[in-house]
Amino acid sequence: MAGSNKIDIQPSPIETGQPLWLMAELTYRCPLQCSYCSNPVNYAQLKDELTTEQWLKVFEQGRELGAVQLGFSGGEPAVRKDLEELIQEARKMGYYTNLITSTVGVNETRLKQIIDAGIDHIQVSFQAADATLNNYIAGTDCFEHKKKTVEIIKEAGLSMVFNIVIHKGNINQIEEIIQFAESLDVDYVELATAQYYGFALVNRSQLLPSREQLDRAEKIVKAHQERLEGKMKIFYIIPDYYENKPKPCMHGWGKIFLTVAPDGTALPCHSARDLPGIEFPNVVGNDLNSIWYQSEAFNHFRGDSWMKEPCRSCPEKGNDYGGCRCQAFLLTGDAEQADPACELSPHHHIIQQAKTDSGPAGFEDGVIFRNSVNSKKLIKTIES
Repeated sequence: MAGSNKIDIQPSPIETGQPLWLMAELTYRCPLQCSYCSNPVNYAQLKDELTTEQWLKVFEQGRELGAVQLGFSGGEPAVRKDLEELIQEARKMGYYTNLITSTVGVNETRLKQIIDAGIDHIQVSFQAADATLNNYIAGTDCFEHKKKTVEIIKEAGLSMVFNIVIHKGNINQIEEIIQFAESLDVDYVELATAQYYGFALVNRSQLLPSREQLDRAEKIVKAHQERLEGKMKIFYIIPDYYENKPKPCMHGWGKIFLTVAPDGTALPCHSARDLPGIEFPNVVGNDLNSIWYQSEAFNHFRGDSWMKEPCRSCPEKGNDYGGCRCQAFLLTGDAEQADPACELSPHHHIIQQAKTDSGPAGFEDGVIFRNSVNSKKLIKTIES
């Protein structure tokens, strides 16, 4: 288990809201091998995981702070044998619970146990609209299994999100993806464009779509949004690489979201742990109240005193908060820089070059760096 990393209690220098969303990253283990995986690239070295009792303590403290939504994510959260217990106890505490899962390895019996535990909402990830491409991207044979689990979730009357990470490898299937989701009678479709951190950044040239691909996809999505209004809600956001303005990442650093990593590290977002010069506290030995309000890590990028130009004098800084701190660090080496996605950033040329480097080659034509796992062994672990 990770060390406690006890923090010094200091008054919060900035007026701070409460964390409405608590994300419990239960494990980094996952039977899929997606090339856009949001796990840390060195996740195989991060083996520590909180116990059941430690997670329940985190949930209790989250409720005391005012958190109302609790997400169970990973990796694949179903790898944890205590998932049903965690869901059940979280519901008793008053959380609205959301399971973010691939469902791979979750057999019908286990899925019904998860539903019976009281989960409110399930997000199921697919990779494509057909088995061949879906299984290639996932790195394992899982398409038909996913379809079956969706049927069980719908039969149970649960709210469900059909999620697909959109990238160069599947964006030309956008029409088929929406039609496939419609055939499954899902409530929400989330066409989540790849975020270029971790494995996705390593594979960016093979994942980042072209402007032409994005324009075509956007027209198709808008047509289906109008056609399916009132029946199925479709969410679609183009990559900020093409927006010329930064996204208000996590609605601001330490404003709404609080993520707890498998080893207990508390983070403003799942990618923040790699930022240099910030020592993120651990829930082992620290309570969430002091972490959220008093830790240097969570106060580090609150407010705007940390900002450099052009952010410091920008009239939009109260809306976009300078963009993503993780992206600024990954692309410039300095987390205090303006997010290079912004056209006003002195480093915007990095984004422009990335779009140039993402050539017309097909997804299968390039070298893809995957997170390497023994998928069959891990699936058997989940099933048992």
